[in-house]
Amino acid sequence: MKNSLEPIPETITYEELSSLNNLIKHIYDFDFSSYSGASLKRRVSRIMELQHLSIFDLRTLLTNNPEYFESFIREVTVNVTEMFRDPDFFKAIKNEVMPYMQSYQKIKVWNAGCSSGEELYSFAILFIEGKIYDRTFFYGTDINSDVLAQAKLGIYDLHKMKVYAENYLKTEAEYTLSDYYTAKYNAASINHSLKKNILFSEHNLASDGVFNEFQLISCRNVLIYFNLELQKKVITLFYNSLANFGFLCLGSKESLRDTAFEKFRVIDKKNNIYQKIA
Repeated sequence: MKNSLEPIPETITYEELSSLNNLIKHIYDFDFSSYSGASLKRRVSRIMELQHLSIFDLRTLLTNNPEYFESFIREVTVNVTEMFRDPDFFKAIKNEVMPYMQSYQKIKVWNAGCSSGEELYSFAILFIEGKIYDRTFFYGTDINSDVLAQAKLGIYDLHKMKVYAENYLKTEAEYTLSDYYTAKYNAASINHSLKKNILFSEHNLASDGVFNEFQLISCRNVLIYFNLELQKKVITLFYNSLANFGFLCLGSKESLRDTAFEKFRVIDKKNNIYQKIA
């Protein structure tokens, strides 16, 4: 698409990014304007660099190729995740949240921005070990259809599972992670017994609304990609989606803001775990 003698731009200006956002919203009705400008700029710049695109090339592809838009969305929204990431967080869930969960007859858990599913499967393991899995239903949602497809399969690189197993042991686990998957060649397949109460589906935190009432919502390291206005909107969405005395889990670099503090009490400040109280 580009003459090899021409310089390849590795960045996009904020003015160009704003114009690109307007183009996408006009053609596809998808609004990136509430995403963190710095994060979006960094990700779009990387796409342009890897694919050797100028801003003109990118606009042309997005205008004329809906299939390219789908791949563009996947690249922009891809997130990094792993099983039992931040073991101290999962220890806190086990010690400070699970005792509350024991008292519920039916439990619903929402992992918002679940990416390829590792975090939700981690929650499921804790609930199995807490002997409340059978009365719990787990929802994993993301905007990226590709990572959701991987989450539904529940098949991961065996080398990654070794890292996940180390994370799991740091949660003071009584078992081994290999109890929950079957290894074949270089892949690990999550056992059906862990998947049977889990549903993965598409949901856009920027535009979609409440779809259930949950006892636990986890959305870790997603809000950092949103601007302050969208962060407040999403926190309100979570508040409205939580049952009374339900729990909200945020990422290590995220926090509740403004009047939201009045509606939650802090369960674990270090691990960003809150409980709805009003």
